[in-house]
Amino acid sequence: MQIATWAGVVLAALFEVGGDAVIRMGMRSNNFIVMMLGCLVLAAYGLIVNSLGWDFSVTIGIYVGAFASGGVLFGRFLFQENIATTTWIGLALILTGCLIIHLGLAK
Repeated sequence: MQIATWAGVVLAALFEVGGDAVIRMGMRSNNFIVMMLGCLVLAAYGLIVNSLGWDFSVTIGIYVGAFASGGVLFGRFLFQENIATTTWIGLALILTGCLIIHLGLAK
């Protein structure tokens, strides 16, 4: 798999998690414009993730790991949440599944 494709996966995850974070901030501050900005970022995520050129099932299967990682990291560092050990274990399981999907691409 090419570096550009992996960069697309990471960028899409940042846009999806970031867009959701912006919407959350807009809701907390009751700022409609910020919420709409978050919606635009989420739309950009959809364009990026669907331009990777993989089958849909593979795209989403591998992408879920990037999204889950981004979500946990954004929660921890942006929103200062305490992440439970069970969440870290669950994330490890998700990433294991993504690795299995990725290895299936190498056949």
